[in-house]
Amino acid sequence: MLIPLSSIAAQKPRTSKGRETVGVDNTHRRKWNREEYLERARERELQVPPVQRKPLKHRDYEVDLDSRLGKTQVVTPVAPLSQQAGYYCDVCECIVKDSANFLDHINGKKHQRALGMSMRVERASLQQVQERFESLKKRKIGGSFTEQDLDARILKQQQEEEERKRERRERKKEKKKEKAAEDEPEEDADIAAMMGFGGFRSSKKS
Repeated sequence: MLIPLSSIAAQKPRTSKGRETVGVDNTHRRKWNREEYLERARERELQVPPVQRKPLKHRDYEVDLDSRLGKTQVVTPVAPLSQQAGYYCDVCECIVKDSANFLDHINGKKHQRALGMSMRVERASLQQVQERFESLKKRKIGGSFTEQDLDARILKQQQEEEERKRERRERKKEKKKEKAAEDEPEEDADIAAMMGFGGFRSSKKS
């Protein structure tokens, strides 16, 4: 059965309850409000530019973690943070209870931002890498042992070992002499008794 197109166009979609459905008109292109977006662009231009933070740098000081170990401290509720128990950060004005968390804090994002640094590391140039290699090479050459130094250390160790052996031999000889001196009077007394002598005491009466 053929249905004319005019009758199909006249029919409207209906739901299961017989109600007509309302369609969405998507036959035209979306229109942008140019004035609104121009106003947004002007607002972005007037905004304060983001703060440019410095890249991370290594610390030029030693972190003090041991100066207060094993010490007794009286803590009061009214004492300032710097005098309370724990590790105090004067940059962030906070206190941390143990050394592990204190290291995490000073290496963390909040502390680095308070110092004006970001968490990004500066990319080193070729010249900086070469200079670093040269400085490490000079340090290694200055602190390394030469063949002569190694021979001198071996000779010194051998001399010390010979000295220790000589001292041990001397101590053994002294112990043998002391033992012989302790055994000699007993042997003389036994020999005198066998020969009928009562001893070598003086017969003079006082």
